[in-house]
Amino acid sequence: MTAQPRRYITEDEYLEHERQSVTKSEYYDGQIYAMTGAKEAHNLIAGNLIASLHGQLRREPCRVYPSDMRVKVLQTGLNTYPDVTVICGQPQFTDETRDTLTNPTVIIEVLSPSTERYDRGVKFRHYRSIETLRDYILIAQDRQYIEHYTRYEGGQWLFEEASTPEARITLDSIGCILTLEDTYEKVDLAEDEDDLPRDIPPM
Repeated sequence: MTAQPRRYITEDEYLEHERQSVTKSEYYDGQIYAMTGAKEAHNLIAGNLIASLHGQLRREPCRVYPSDMRVKVLQTGLNTYPDVTVICGQPQFTDETRDTLTNPTVIIEVLSPSTERYDRGVKFRHYRSIETLRDYILIAQDRQYIEHYTRYEGGQWLFEEASTPEARITLDSIGCILTLEDTYEKVDLAEDEDDLPRDIPPM
């Protein structure tokens, strides 16, 4: 039996559905991709990151957004929800609803078995096309480990990692520092073997 092709969904249809839905979905190339709920470790790490960055940026012209803030990659059309987004300067939105950002300075994703391949590969390729993006950070949730990618002149990306208790990541683009101690405060690092892979948008 031949599988029936999925109907092409316009971005306007996606947004109409998304703005009324209690769950979150990504959108790319006419298709909607359901997002799975986050476990405790994921939520604690994201909360720690937001608290740390907010404290450092309180008197700076930057804003820290949690995962309910949607980001659209204008160059590719991907609509997605980073775990943490930082905007420095005036935020730019797709429309007057002000729920879809287009000019992130920093994007942070907390890795899980179901999303790690996507976050490292296809999703990062989407993100790299965002002209305003300066830092992309991946946070492990099964061990204390941070990966940091920084964009330099000419579009080159420099990689660094932090894996020791005293290690820290410096974000020159927003004048902030992330430490492993703050990032993993009160987090149980036991790996969740039930976190299965999900469908991911292609590119």
